[in-house]
Amino acid sequence: MPEFTIRKISVIAEEIHHDGGPAPAQPRRRAAALAVVRNPFAGRYAEELQGAMDDLKPLGRLLTERLIAALGGDLAAIDGYGKGAIVGTAGELEHGALWHVPGGYAMRERLGASKAIVPSAMKLGGFGASLDVPLGHANAAYVRSHFDAITVCDPEGPRPDEILFALAMSIGGRIHSRMGGLEVGQVKGEDGLR
Repeated sequence: MPEFTIRKISVIAEEIHHDGGPAPAQPRRRAAALAVVRNPFAGRYAEELQGAMDDLKPLGRLLTERLIAALGGDLAAIDGYGKGAIVGTAGELEHGALWHVPGGYAMRERLGASKAIVPSAMKLGGFGASLDVPLGHANAAYVRSHFDAITVCDPEGPRPDEILFALAMSIGGRIHSRMGGLEVGQVKGEDGLR
């Protein structure tokens, strides 16, 4: 059973009050929760990795709760999400892929009716590397107003033998979205697409 010892957790929360044009009635809110953890696979090749996803499920739940709190606790208001990982240089990209199930499903289960795939991004990087964690609508991937990203970074990590795991959530679409496509009011929430 691999051990992903947590070194650091941080939460970033943003309120976007203006983006040109008229001020919106409500600010756009988005947040990210990050955990910098020891990578038990750093420096070696391991054929079997999938079992380690179970070991990361508690971390997915912990970061999900931190995000919900950072966004005010109203589950019904949260309508966007995404996830990502930065793997330290002694690891491999596949170690970041361990986050797909524990990170994505933790948010989907907690938010309830979420149907859309959780957008994801991963990369290798060193101290201070940044990652644009993609955001998409939680119930319908075709909602263009919610195509966005939040940039995450930890100036003290990841160390070569660490991984930075990130989860992100948002409330509302981009300020002044006007690119057409499926609108939030048209979401059926049946198949994760529309």
